[in-house]
Amino acid sequence: MSAPGTAVPIFERNIPAGDREITVVQALNEALREEMKRDPNVVLLGEDIGLNWHGAFKITNGLAEEFGTDRVRDTPISENAIIGCGVGAALTGLRPVCEIMFGDLVTLAMDQIVNQAAKMRFMFGGQASVPLVIRAPFGAGGNYAGHHSSSFEAWFAHVPGLKVVQPSTPFDAKGLLKSAIRDGNPVIFCEHKMCYRQKGLVPKEEYVIPFGVADVKREGSDVTIIATSYMVFKALKAADILHEQGISAEVIDPRTLVPFDSKTIGESVKKTGRAIIVHEACDFGGISGEITKQIIKEAFWYLDAPIVTVAGLNTVVGFSPVFEDGFRPDEHKIAEAAGDLINGE
Repeated sequence: MSAPGTAVPIFERNIPAGDREITVVQALNEALREEMKRDPNVVLLGEDIGLNWHGAFKITNGLAEEFGTDRVRDTPISENAIIGCGVGAALTGLRPVCEIMFGDLVTLAMDQIVNQAAKMRFMFGGQASVPLVIRAPFGAGGNYAGHHSSSFEAWFAHVPGLKVVQPSTPFDAKGLLKSAIRDGNPVIFCEHKMCYRQKGLVPKEEYVIPFGVADVKREGSDVTIIATSYMVFKALKAADILHEQGISAEVIDPRTLVPFDSKTIGESVKKTGRAIIVHEACDFGGISGEITKQIIKEAFWYLDAPIVTVAGLNTVVGFSPVFEDGFRPDEHKIAEAAGDLINGE
């Protein structure tokens, strides 16, 4: 085994010293504010996002006061109505950003998302576009129980016409949301509730992050860990554990599932010869199946061991803190899987 890799995430090396350290909530709020200033067609729709509450997680804090209630609209408690209004607004020239209070509740608007927004550009021969962003907090944590803790990103990645984004850090969240708002296609923007309070460096100057570009959060040479959303932080902690064992783990965050950067991940696996995929969603039918396929296409002949998935259990997320913690991967499960893979167990 080679010497352990650096513990400094790659993305932090390119941010000038002295820039702010802010949370994901603050980063998303900045992205919305900047895009609303830049383009008067950007409007926000959602339950309790306006003057009285500023959203369940306070991401729209201050925006109704600054831009008015015509552009930051509180909606009825109807996800189908929120997304339906967003689709119509997008078709007629606006750039709506729809907030769904909890990601599980997108199921109430699946017809609008899957049969309408995703298909309209194709169905109208490219003459119509739907520049719509659907923001929603997914994932377990906080003991919100079964109706407010799911991760449905693999569903949406399976639907032609949708782009699917899963940011982890504040830097990524801001840059990717700005790109999503400027995109001419419907974007499912999957925010993890446990990422909201994560802090990180974010430049003061304008920037966007293009879709389809993965980020190497930590360099390594013995095993590649591909982790999504909140699992990126668990993977980085696992890499620290492995470092103490003399194992060098490379951690890659795809950042977007559609489009997907198979090249960066493939090059990493060619270097390390081993791959572990980590996501919080239930193991069966999760996005790891597609990532595995992409690795096989890019780097099959370089693999020294089978591809391993560390994912959530195939069960509904329970309210109990003990149940919830046991449901999803943590740094110890990831490190154990990496150790077993390298030691041939």
